[in-house]
Amino acid sequence: MTNAEKVVITTEFIKLDSFLKFAGLTDTGGQAKELVLEGKVKVNGEVCTMRGKKIRPGDTVEALNRCFEAVEG
Repeated sequence: MTNAEKVVITTEFIKLDSFLKFAGLTDTGGQAKELVLEGKVKVNGEVCTMRGKKIRPGDTVEALNRCFEAVEG
């Protein structure tokens, strides 16, 4: 998927479920958790079911037909 939306993170990393909420993909952490546990989220092109996965600048996250790239802020 091209045209990744940039999401600025100002810390060393952010947990995957928090990233999904922060990026505006879900309204709540609970929704983010469900997406991850259902296997509907890819990190760097691979399905990830670990909601605590550390997302660092340069990582890409795909879900719900959208793609995000974590960038250092």
